[in-house]
Amino acid sequence: MLDLGRFRARTCGGITRRSFLRIGATLPLATGLPALTAASRDSSPPRARSVVFIWLWGGPSQIDTFDPKPMAPAEYRGPLSPISTRIPGVPFSELVPRLAQRNDRFTMMCSNVTSEAGHPDAGNVGLSGFIANPEPAKPNFGAIVAKHRGHRHKGGLAPFVYVGRIPHDGGRPIEGYGGGHLGKAYDPFVVSCSEQGQVDIPSLNLLDGLRPNRISDRKSLVVQLDNSLRALERGRLADWDRTWQRAYGLLTNPETRNAFDLTRETPATRSNYGQTTFGQSCLMARRLVETGVPYIQVNWSECLAAYGLNCDFGWDTHIYNFELLQDRHCPIFDRALSVFLDDLEERGLLETTLVVVMGEFGRTPKINERAARDHWINCYCSLWAGAGLEPGRVIGESDRLGRHPVTTPITPLMVGTTISHLAGLDSQARAEMNVLEGGQVVDELL
Repeated sequence: MLDLGRFRARTCGGITRRSFLRIGATLPLATGLPALTAASRDSSPPRARSVVFIWLWGGPSQIDTFDPKPMAPAEYRGPLSPISTRIPGVPFSELVPRLAQRNDRFTMMCSNVTSEAGHPDAGNVGLSGFIANPEPAKPNFGAIVAKHRGHRHKGGLAPFVYVGRIPHDGGRPIEGYGGGHLGKAYDPFVVSCSEQGQVDIPSLNLLDGLRPNRISDRKSLVVQLDNSLRALERGRLADWDRTWQRAYGLLTNPETRNAFDLTRETPATRSNYGQTTFGQSCLMARRLVETGVPYIQVNWSECLAAYGLNCDFGWDTHIYNFELLQDRHCPIFDRALSVFLDDLEERGLLETTLVVVMGEFGRTPKINERAARDHWINCYCSLWAGAGLEPGRVIGESDRLGRHPVTTPITPLMVGTTISHLAGLDSQARAEMNVLEGGQVVDELL
């Protein structure tokens, strides 16, 4: 089921001008404004046609997933046991057995660090590479790729899509979630999936009962727009006309609509990903990769709380860390990510798709007084797959207690620079766009 959202704005003549303007105004990327073109010069062909950035909001525990410390004291290693993986001498936690049997298909990075210990600030750094400043905000890595690529992929879909709601901390959003100084035009196009695979596109708020297959009957609404529209300056009117055409095309193009329709997948496929929001979101990401969307960010959760009222089970496990990871987080994550990687590979998509998995920071190596783990910025993990990267490796190493890297620390700016490099932005392209200044590529990964 494809649910396009609702709001009331009906008149006897159909859709009001204000209602339709709301559609156009809320589709900065999906509408594909002609001004949103690719960079003036093309870099070398990208190794990553698409990037899927899986954002584990809240900060997952590296020690309880991909960097266990079985020889550390009990107050560090915790109650979980290490298990063997496909790579000799590289254990994973017992909570991710499926990924343990697939780590010859991806590379682990175990020396990630960040500078900010609070969620919103660390989130901003993690998604843009920089600490938030009042003005202007730095753009999300996805916005950078979106501007470079423009709207040259098939189907007219947005070049930067969020699968899942915009992450926040008690209502405070991550400043680096969107276009930043590149402009609102490069904010992500947001789509979310329910546990049952129902899809919601909040930007397309249409009238009750109006669906894309009925839009064609309403094209005559253009002539109903009042004369005040004519008061717009010629350039703005032209832009609005093009925006309207793009919005209309987005809703009426079967290929575009179908990309968001999970009911077109077989019940077996949908079941394999898991009847969870994250599982269905990963399935949506695979469909968007198939259409050639350049950058897809899959958000594990909207809120970061792992336990309490009104939480949606983010990875912020200050209490019940081991219980939550064992009973909820890791089974969902292990299953969905494993199937996602399998699916990409079986369909021949992994070679041209970069998959990056990480949170804004890790969790304390030493267990706290509540038998859980707190924020830790000094060392955590990320997972990298596809785009021609050599798999089955571990880049970087933490010390025996998992407290600090003993190799070169990998910062979020380095992560973003490496992603952009693999997506086709060389140093000259980045300089011309005035983005990721001072960033270095992680050469060991390439």
